[in-house]
Amino acid sequence: MSWLFGYSAKPPQPPSDDTPADSGGAAASVAAPVTLSKSERKAMEAYRFDSSALERAAQAARELEKSRHAKEALELSKLQESTKQTEQMAKIKEYEAAIEQSKVEQKKVDYEERRKTLQEETKQHQMRAQYQDQLAKKRYEEQLVQNQAAQQEILKKQEESVAKQEAMRRATIEHEMELREKNKLKSIEAEARAKAKADRENRDITLEQIRLKASENRTTILESIKTAGSVMGAGLNALVTDWDKTLAAAGGLSLLALGVYTAKGATSVAARFIEARIGKPTLVNETSRFSILEAVKHPILTISKAVASFKKPSDALAGVVLAPNLERRLRDIAIATKNTRINKGFYRNLLMYGPPGTGKTLFSKKLAKHSGMDYAILTGGDVAPMGKDAVAAIHKVFDWANTSRRGVLLFIDEADAFLRKRSSERISEDLRAALNAFLYRTSDQSNRIMLVLASNTPQQFDSAINDRLDKMIEFGLPGIEERERLIRLYFDTFVLKPASEGKRRLTVDKFDYGALCSTLAARTAGMSGRALSKLGVAWQAAAYASDEGRLTEQMCIDICDDAVQDHRQKMEWLSAEEKTRSMMPYLLDLPPLDSTEQYTQSVKITEENDDNTPKKVHIKKATPKMTTKEIETDK
Repeated sequence: MSWLFGYSAKPPQPPSDDTPADSGGAAASVAAPVTLSKSERKAMEAYRFDSSALERAAQAARELEKSRHAKEALELSKLQESTKQTEQMAKIKEYEAAIEQSKVEQKKVDYEERRKTLQEETKQHQMRAQYQDQLAKKRYEEQLVQNQAAQQEILKKQEESVAKQEAMRRATIEHEMELREKNKLKSIEAEARAKAKADRENRDITLEQIRLKASENRTTILESIKTAGSVMGAGLNALVTDWDKTLAAAGGLSLLALGVYTAKGATSVAARFIEARIGKPTLVNETSRFSILEAVKHPILTISKAVASFKKPSDALAGVVLAPNLERRLRDIAIATKNTRINKGFYRNLLMYGPPGTGKTLFSKKLAKHSGMDYAILTGGDVAPMGKDAVAAIHKVFDWANTSRRGVLLFIDEADAFLRKRSSERISEDLRAALNAFLYRTSDQSNRIMLVLASNTPQQFDSAINDRLDKMIEFGLPGIEERERLIRLYFDTFVLKPASEGKRRLTVDKFDYGALCSTLAARTAGMSGRALSKLGVAWQAAAYASDEGRLTEQMCIDICDDAVQDHRQKMEWLSAEEKTRSMMPYLLDLPPLDSTEQYTQSVKITEENDDNTPKKVHIKKATPKMTTKEIETDK
């Protein structure tokens, strides 16, 4: 339908230079100049008008009006025209979008170029700064080298000057000493010459003086001998002729000897009496018994002990955390000891054995206080260094203890140090004599002295010592329940109480203390009560050492892990002799630090039986994946 409006789908062909014959008179009358250029001809062609196209369009319009499809053709042409316009508009939009996209791309390229330019400039600045820094460092180093060289030169000159001055001073001193020596020699030579000359001149006088002195000494000695002989002769004559004087002389000599020996014996008895009632023996390291010398040295401590003695006796197990069966046995012993003192009966000797730090010394003090007795603490290691004086020291201890009216609980720690076997052990004669003296003083039961021995290796005791023991008590390492009670006790003593008092620089974060104590109890298997008490001290020290004086849960766990590692190292350091059958039950394998819950369950299984009776357990290997089937029970 493009022919209807005078245009065709094909591009219009440029008209030829020859004018058609039927183009009209106007076209024929105007002739194109031949001399026009190509551009001018194109401009002229743009203004030409083809009238034949209008005629054809008019004819087509008339034919179309006569056709019955004219209206549909018109509508169709309109639709085609609108469609083409829409397509043209879409192309225009696409072109505009392409232009905008090209602008954006151009901006990106410009930005990237600027960024690269800035990076390059920054890099150049950095390189320039580094180069300047290197130059400054190089200049500074050169300046330092120059200064150092100048200082070395100055020091060298100063050393040379000091050396010259020292050489001059030494030369001056040597010259002065040489002059003094010469003058001294000359003065000595002059004195010797003068003395020799005087001796030669006074020789006769000197010899005469010597002769006179010798004759006087001879006369004096002779007269003394004659006088002594006459006196002794007269005395002997008088004694022989007068028997009364003889008897008086003999009696005087006898009384003098008796006085000397009596004074010596009285002095020794008085010394023992004073030492027994006023002081304390040298072997006793600590005692609750009152003494005048201790009161003078420590008056405040003595007064506090005296005030505490008037209080009601406390429980023998107060502040002592042990296994239930062991607590039951110790409570029976405390009741029996108290009734024995009240009824003035004979005390029973005890042996407490087990690993160190399990509460043997603490219970002995509590037992003496609960029973109303005095206690005295000795150490077996103090006996051997005394040598020959050990026997006398042991006798003094027992004599001192026998003078007590309340009775004395004699606690000997590390008793195996001097009470070893005489048959298999190579001990010195002094130590053997001390052992014999101890056996002599403990041969009978006593109503004044209760003997308590403590040892980590009781198998080293002599058989005679074992015969003196009436009761043997094993202090084992605390189980998981005892460890939890101990950790709670020490956490309250060293952390919570100081924090609640407010007098010290100590605060505690808010966390579940009970859960923490349970967790730490599972992690500290094989540790003694003393080791757990050191945990409390370490927590307190860590809080004091922190910036804010605050103790956190993680700090408690970290300190506990460090203590567990130290304990493992100590167990590895034990020698083969120390890892004997008597010590093996206490050398438990510690759990891995990342498997606390599983190890807690395994420990509970090992410490309890079906009928709630105690049993000994041997664990093959403490691994994170250990189950109850891997635990061997030896009842």
